[in-house]
Amino acid sequence: MKFEQMQYARPDFDAARETFASLRARIAAAPDAQAQLEAFREFETLSRHISTMSTLAEIRHTVDTRDAFYEAEREFFDANSPALGEAQLDVYRALLASPFRTQLEQALGRLTFEKMEVDVKSSDPAILELMAEENALTTAYEKLYASALIEFDGRKNTVSQMSLYKQNPDRAVRKAAYEAEGAWFDAHRAELDELYDKLVKNRTAQARKLGYENFIPLGAIRMRRIGYTLEDMAAYRAQIKKDFVPVVAELKKLQYARTGVADPKFYDDAFCFADGNPAPHGTPEEILAAGREMYHALSPETAEFIDEMFDGGLFDVLSKEGKAPGGYCTYLADYKAPFIFSNFNGTSDDVDVLTHEAGHAFAAWVAARKDLPMILEEPGMESCEIHSMSMEFLTAEHHEKFFGTDTPRYELAHAEDAMYFLPYGTMVDEFQHIMYAEPDLTPGERNAVWAKLESEYRPWLDFAGLPFYGRGAGWQRQLHIYEVPFYYIDYCLAQTVALQFFTAFLHDKKDAWRRYLALVGEAGGKTYPGLVAAAGLDSPFAPGTLAKLGKEVGAWIAAQDAALNAR
Repeated sequence: MKFEQMQYARPDFDAARETFASLRARIAAAPDAQAQLEAFREFETLSRHISTMSTLAEIRHTVDTRDAFYEAEREFFDANSPALGEAQLDVYRALLASPFRTQLEQALGRLTFEKMEVDVKSSDPAILELMAEENALTTAYEKLYASALIEFDGRKNTVSQMSLYKQNPDRAVRKAAYEAEGAWFDAHRAELDELYDKLVKNRTAQARKLGYENFIPLGAIRMRRIGYTLEDMAAYRAQIKKDFVPVVAELKKLQYARTGVADPKFYDDAFCFADGNPAPHGTPEEILAAGREMYHALSPETAEFIDEMFDGGLFDVLSKEGKAPGGYCTYLADYKAPFIFSNFNGTSDDVDVLTHEAGHAFAAWVAARKDLPMILEEPGMESCEIHSMSMEFLTAEHHEKFFGTDTPRYELAHAEDAMYFLPYGTMVDEFQHIMYAEPDLTPGERNAVWAKLESEYRPWLDFAGLPFYGRGAGWQRQLHIYEVPFYYIDYCLAQTVALQFFTAFLHDKKDAWRRYLALVGEAGGKTYPGLVAAAGLDSPFAPGTLAKLGKEVGAWIAAQDAALNAR
């Protein structure tokens, strides 16, 4: 079925709560495991349908945030989902208390119950009102961000569309683009500060009602962190600072030498080549067609997958007014169909969508063809990001379809971006730990924390001439800090694995793809450490992993840089 033919109807939440309550009672009174499994399957069918309707509303709202109907539907889900979620958790509680737990674990998998236990810990009837308020606040931030129209170059631009100007070969244009974008955030400073303050205090209140000192442990539970600890995360951040930041600082010197910028500023940071960053050739339609060709050439599995995506109209990637910022892949459970949302902007980011978001979509497509409980269809977010970030590297043999003779420059810039991202993403995580450990910080104090972390994680940056960034407010551009706290480090954990897939690909392309398919094929059946081990890769938490990885990838980048300079 094509996406446009998928019918939306608001679910009857009152009836759904009654059904969930009835199923909970049936499970509690069931005479054997088989009866409980039958009730659980009915629970899953209804849960999948509600998820599908929620996702349809979310997609259509983000495609046009001005659409009043889907804005109202989004508000409905924001307000009512917490209470319905609690009714679903009551079903989990009944299963967790089952006297037939051993048989249930044999049928559904032990990890199913570990995930249920974590989900149950994340909610309680006492915080439902706060959860609904949190949803409304994140929606308000998203709507404010989506409303941004920045006057530049004789037109009104979204934040996404400004990316093209921020990579312009003309340094004056880059600087002006950063200034114009920053001016919009400065103009909305009070709203952005207030929204974040309310979110921090709201989440802190939720955590304290559940008996936690602050939101940090609850945040880890909400992210379903299973198989590793907050201490492991702290050790990872320490490795980044000690072993990775110095490597990136040296790579930055190569980049600045290559671009010929003698006194680099922040607006030079994403500028990779003196004559401009490599951009994909062709129209958006041609780029999409090249993506289809790429997945046909990659493997039989990806060929079947991409045909279903195109035939089903499961993309919305053109940037336009009213469209929410960013990009995502989501999943329509009733139709076993992934959906990719993005904002093409004429930069190499457009190709990254066809590798990154399609990596998510491919993993969802693979899992949908297995008979798994919903909770095992995908792993934790840090593992989902392995699917997407690794696909960016494993499609390297086909990048020429997009960049032609510019391919070596794209691949150098892409590898550099992956390396540069790790200090930034880890900084975002440490910032959030400080914010939730000290929830009463003022807006100025929050900015001061960010500025200090910038000096530790990205000491090569100079924000002179850019007031928004200079006052330490750059974090307000990062959607995840407002909308999904503690998610961002998942990109770092995944990128660490993706870079290992990259080095594996450099040594043996077929073996790297085989290991990737094996990891994707596990779906959500293993924890993050289990998936990393199953792929034969090093744990990012193990001492020395980041030092080794930085050395290997850094050497490849230096060699590529030298080869391009020799041309």
